[in-house]
Amino acid sequence: MKNIIKHTIKYTGGLLAATIFLGSCSKFTEINTDPTAASEDQVQVAYLINNSIIGAQMNPDVAERSFVLYWEAAGRQVSDYDGGAINVANYNDGWTSNYFNAAASWLTRINKAIEVAQKRVDTKENLKEYTANLLEVARIWRVYLMSELTDNFGPIPIEGFKAANPEYADVKDVYYFMLAELKDATSKLDLTIVNPEGLDKQDPAFGYNYTKWKKYGNSMRLRLAMRLSEVDKAKAQAEFEDAAKSMDFLITDLSDNFQVQEKDGWDDLTGVMSRSWDTQPLSVTLCNLYVGLGGVKSADQLGAAFDAYIKPANWMGERYLDYFATMNNDPHAGYWLNGLPYTIDPRAYKAYSIPGDITNPNYPKQNGDYDLISIRDLKKKVADTLQTVKKIDAKYSWNARIDGAWGDKDQLNQLVNYGGTLPRINMQFRNSTQKRIFFAPWETYFLLAEAKVRGWNTPISAKVAYEDGIKASFEYWGISSYLTTYLNSTGYNRCGTSVSWDNTTEPPTSIAMQYKDGLTGVAGTVNMKYPVNGLYKGGAVKNDLLTKIITQKFIAQVPWLPLESWSDHRRLGLPFFENPTVEKAISTLPALTSSNYMTSNIKFLPQRLRYPSGLKNQNPKGYQQATGFLGAGGDEILTPLWWAQH
Repeated sequence: MKNIIKHTIKYTGGLLAATIFLGSCSKFTEINTDPTAASEDQVQVAYLINNSIIGAQMNPDVAERSFVLYWEAAGRQVSDYDGGAINVANYNDGWTSNYFNAAASWLTRINKAIEVAQKRVDTKENLKEYTANLLEVARIWRVYLMSELTDNFGPIPIEGFKAANPEYADVKDVYYFMLAELKDATSKLDLTIVNPEGLDKQDPAFGYNYTKWKKYGNSMRLRLAMRLSEVDKAKAQAEFEDAAKSMDFLITDLSDNFQVQEKDGWDDLTGVMSRSWDTQPLSVTLCNLYVGLGGVKSADQLGAAFDAYIKPANWMGERYLDYFATMNNDPHAGYWLNGLPYTIDPRAYKAYSIPGDITNPNYPKQNGDYDLISIRDLKKKVADTLQTVKKIDAKYSWNARIDGAWGDKDQLNQLVNYGGTLPRINMQFRNSTQKRIFFAPWETYFLLAEAKVRGWNTPISAKVAYEDGIKASFEYWGISSYLTTYLNSTGYNRCGTSVSWDNTTEPPTSIAMQYKDGLTGVAGTVNMKYPVNGLYKGGAVKNDLLTKIITQKFIAQVPWLPLESWSDHRRLGLPFFENPTVEKAISTLPALTSSNYMTSNIKFLPQRLRYPSGLKNQNPKGYQQATGFLGAGGDEILTPLWWAQH
């Protein structure tokens, strides 16, 4: 394999740990020996696979840093202001090291499983009837772990995490390897094998149902092939079409979800969004995608108690230009929606709380007054002191705080700096009672829809795939009663995109909206301009088929797959991501200024994570070899990966 550079990694401080730490919640009945001390002939392959899958669920220490503070923010599910890091191209080396070290341990375990299984298949020693299938399952799972790591950092070892001298490969070689592994491993699964009693307990995702593993492997191949769509089109199409030949072996039903049950506590199975102090408020990106989309009225979704708070469709809100960040390209910048939207995607209220809705059992009530009090102040500075100008009750409102540098406005506006005033990830995702989803049918369908739009061969039409993806998402949320209205809707969200497949009419440049001045009460009319997304087709379109597909895919992936949403945006520039606000200059985003914030540029958005300092400090030569594959941008957050926009 070309373009691979050898280097030695010193396993110090836990970084790239080559030792196997295994602590399973359910031991296979044939062995009670810790595999770290067991001889090779005693090691249970299923036990190693189990521990790798469970480890990758992330204990709260790892999950908070990677899933919440990095992925949720970069994937624009939540506002980044809790962490103040990734969306302004900043980072925390401790967070990064924590995740990188953990990911290395998951890969170490699965590589050991592959090594042991392969030896047994080759030598026929300690060989079980199902060992060959476990080998292929381990290879499929290793691909997922590798994809997660490379989509965060870029170049990674292909044969690493199992030897003292692994080789780093560039991202293209990593992807080619992963696609080849998935093709080979899925083809070798023997679906006629009957497992012995108890083996299913060693697989928290599929219980060693090999048909489901084959579906997962093929569906993962669709995901990874599509990742190459903008940079290596022939390879992407060939791999995708080969994997998509049969709908029978793709994830197309919720019963096929790759998902793992969370549990309360402090271990690998504890929920990834469970830390009470992580506010996880709705992002501006998602707010703009939700509002106005789908034609389903808030009045039809909520009880009568909310009727008085629902605003007309042409209501912009209260204007507070001196208190809200406005140096950004958010179409709603400077306004506070003092109520609930007339229409909104029905998944919004299922995933995020309505401020003040404290009788809702899913309302996040973990931090006392911080969560419950919705009345906050707007202030002004008088003689170096802050004085209250107005108190605002955020109860039954729907707003989001934009990331970036707010400057002096930050201390003047308490309204957007307080938990009880903004929609946040709902309680059912914080209490470790859900199943964490790694792949679901809606993703398969949206991938098929995108492929068909590109002119690739697929088993179903683009429209059917698109609508089936939405249908699967609605079924997951239990809102199928709204499906017909939603699919037929031609109304635009704040980004200028509608749901109806057959409506590709572009929205007008702007739309007349009513507002009132928040301090004087004087009413007015403003033309809300739909944002220009310069990262996609030069900003010329907002409502074409691919924009619809990725908009729906983005919404459906909430809240479980923010890394995929980030990757889609890095690949396509879709859906529209507003820029961080620049009320003052942001040192980590030097290209974003007060003169260009209305434009779109990849230099305004995070592209990857920097490698942890342990790699650079302990092995400078190896670090230079590895980061050399990143090109002129080097080991920086703003350096695009090979498959992303450049």
